[in-house]
Amino acid sequence: MTDPASLPLRTPLWRVLAASGARFAEVNGGAIADRFGDEADEQERLRRLGIADLTPLPHTGFKGAGAIDWLRSQGLFVPSTRNRTTGQLGGALVARLSDTEVLVLSDIAGESDLVGKVDAAWPVGSGPRGWPLPRFDSHAWFWVGGTHAAAMFAKLCAVDLRPRAFAGDAVAQTSVARTTAIVIRADLGGVLAYHLLCDRASAKYLWPVLLDAAEEFGGGPVGHAALVAQVR
Repeated sequence: MTDPASLPLRTPLWRVLAASGARFAEVNGGAIADRFGDEADEQERLRRLGIADLTPLPHTGFKGAGAIDWLRSQGLFVPSTRNRTTGQLGGALVARLSDTEVLVLSDIAGESDLVGKVDAAWPVGSGPRGWPLPRFDSHAWFWVGGTHAAAMFAKLCAVDLRPRAFAGDAVAQTSVARTTAIVIRADLGGVLAYHLLCDRASAKYLWPVLLDAAEEFGGGPVGHAALVAQVR
């Protein structure tokens, strides 16, 4: 088991997660909550309603008039319209937030090197009109999935996130429990699922709120390993 205090990259929730019994593993140099108890129990919870903290996984962003054309020149598939996502080779995800802004998320396993590559490739000085947005530094990243995920969100968010109203590639820039958030639908191995990104400073507030809302549906925390197993 990895000691999160020994690694430079970790979630702002690591002490909270450790106190809840999380066992950590190292992914891409970061400490991620890998398990919360018995594997079979976690898989059942994931199918019903699971919440995971993926903040240590790579995520980044870019903004500016030339950002989208530059990302496409790097081989990324960027949606043609705002508030949509496109999957990438290797499982990473690109979400277009506006005409000039893009969010890039690692694959669930954290094995894709796409985020690191585009961050390193962004030219300094005489590059495209735009700038990188270090989303890893600014945003926590949660995963919410399972049969009751949309019903839980109905308690916290005014946007209708039910599958019939919120497409599989949809993005909502909205408020969740009175916290500004980005919600992305990205089903996982047949399980209804959403990515939820919020300001890192709000993570310690939003995490227990999500767990409290999930309790009604028999939901709770799941580790990274349960998500990875779902796609393998």
